[in-house]
Amino acid sequence: MSLIRTESGDLKKLERFVDRCPRCGKGPLVNDSAGGELFCSNCGYVIKEKLAETGPEWRAFSQEEKNNRSHTGSPSSLAMHDMGLSTVIGVSDRDASGKSLPASMKSTIERLRTWDGRSQVHASMDRNRRQAFSELDRLADKLNVNDAVIEKSAYIYRKALERGLIRGRSISALIAAALYAACRDTETPRTLKDIAMISNIRKKEIARCYRLLFRELDLRMPVVDPVKCIARIASRTGLQERTKRRAMEILRRAEETRTSAGKDPMGLAAAALYVACVMENENKTQKDIAEAASVTEVTIRNRYKGLKAILNI
Repeated sequence: MSLIRTESGDLKKLERFVDRCPRCGKGPLVNDSAGGELFCSNCGYVIKEKLAETGPEWRAFSQEEKNNRSHTGSPSSLAMHDMGLSTVIGVSDRDASGKSLPASMKSTIERLRTWDGRSQVHASMDRNRRQAFSELDRLADKLNVNDAVIEKSAYIYRKALERGLIRGRSISALIAAALYAACRDTETPRTLKDIAMISNIRKKEIARCYRLLFRELDLRMPVVDPVKCIARIASRTGLQERTKRRAMEILRRAEETRTSAGKDPMGLAAAALYVACVMENENKTQKDIAEAASVTEVTIRNRYKGLKAILNI
């Protein structure tokens, strides 16, 4: 069932006129996808206007592209300085029919392409975002985080830029702090030391910027679950699956007795893995696990004493 508009402007339900014209009773009906109209091929009466295209959106400028009818353009993303919504003048130097442009027109298109690229980053905020998100791509690639973390990082940085928190501060330090905040928010096990190592920025400076974002943007971070740190440490040290499961069981018992409250999740996970290695007779030293977890051996020994009291070993 659909609606038609009569000459008086009233909308009427179209039930039995699906295959023939409601005015002349003949047909067939023609669906003009270019004009977005449904009309009668006999009398030309327009039954419906502004039809929505339900097929795939695609275009082709060459024979190779005609064989690949994919959607045009990339999805919008907060991690792009223009969110992927700006226009781009292609470098193919061909017109819509696929013919090569003349030499005079090529130079004109080249000048247009240059000014189009310059106009997209004319404002200072656009240049700031381009530099920051280029650094974000580099950090995210080295940290091996998913798209959700990248989008969250870009969202936090955009909010900080709107609040004017970037003025007088390092762009690299702010984007690194935004990435760390996104990892904390999505419960991705990445430490401040990891981000400081790949960004070549002091840990103290990133922590200062993180505290600024946390305070000014009123962020609410969930408590880090040490169980999620188990897999990362175990993969670095090459531990067996039964050791990992024993460590998770130890952490759950520690959480039930509230022994894990206020403790560093990475250090607690490392201590639980060391206890599990002792119980499963797996030959791993405190130094091996401490290096994999990026904590000190003293931290593992202190957490080991607390877990030992819980397990009565």
